Order: sequence, then C-alpha cells, then structure tokens
Amino acid sequence: MQVDHHDLAHEFPEFKDEIYKLKISSTHFARLFDEYERTEREVHRIEVEDVPVSDILIEDLKKKRLHLKDEIYALLRNGGIPAH
Repeated sequence: MQVDHHDLAHEFPEFKDEIYKLKISSTHFARLFDEYERTEREVHRIEVEDVPVSDILIEDLKKKRLHLKDEIYALLRNGGIPAH
C-alpha cells in the first residue's frame, strides 16, 4: 500500500521560508508545528507498519492532523497573526 507522507514542507512548499521564520519567531507556531509533526509521524507509522488500531483512533488522529494543518495554514497566510 502506498502511504503518502504529509510533512509541512510537502504540504506547503510555497511557505517554506515562512515556516522556518515562524518556527523560530513564534512559540505558538512552533508548538503547532511540533504537534502536527508528531501527529503526522504517528499516523504514518500506523499506516506503514500496519499497526492494529481501531478505526476511531486513526480517524481521530487524522482529524487532529487536519485541524492542526488548517490552523498552521491560517497562520502562514496571515504572516503568523492568528485569525479571529
């Protein structure tokens, strides 16, 4: 089974420089980035290693990853300023 890796560099290549800048200038962004990467690694590990987990668990992890990605994208579009 082909499993795609969803790291932020591949998800948002047009924001590569902005991601780097925000990781070092914004603790909020850095926390979101780290949480996204941890969640992505866990989803990827489960899928690649075919780890037996419940459908609910993998769906919850994917929803969490998507929510984090949406929040990160909003920050990237707004120059690191949270949307209200």
